[in-house]
Amino acid sequence: MSEDLLSEFDSEMASTRRTLERIPEDKLAWKPHEKSMLLGRLAGHLAELPGFGVTALTTDSFDLAASRPANFKPLVAESQKHVLEIFDKKVAEARAAIAATSDEQWRKNWNLVLGERKIFHGTRQAAVRRMLMNHIIHHRAQLGVYLRLTGVPVPSIYGPSADEGK
Repeated sequence: MSEDLLSEFDSEMASTRRTLERIPEDKLAWKPHEKSMLLGRLAGHLAELPGFGVTALTTDSFDLAASRPANFKPLVAESQKHVLEIFDKKVAEARAAIAATSDEQWRKNWNLVLGERKIFHGTRQAAVRRMLMNHIIHHRAQLGVYLRLTGVPVPSIYGPSADEGK
């Protein structure tokens, strides 16, 4: 299972890094709508997400309410360099955790809760696919829209973008 996922993981993380490399440092406080995240927060969220894979693979459950310290502050990118350093570190940690996970461990159940509220219950494999891989793909696409709206060329992901014919 790990071998099968690593190829996809590497490809998705490379695409995500290419997208993060384009964040405009002069627009980190920009957002397209009052309900939207700041561009810097969205980039920070993408940088943090690979760490979720490590949590899902090394714990039996995670309680968002109990695990966050009172002074918790979500990551907001301060610069491209800042967000890429965090992303690269989290990707390396997640890749190592994926590679070290046995098929038996992938099949074990894992839970994500917020106090009494159940957010996810399923196998570790499902948790990593849904809340790491799919979650990153979702937010990377959001960041692509932010790039487009701020006049930054959007990188090619699964095929040519309007800005890159490759």
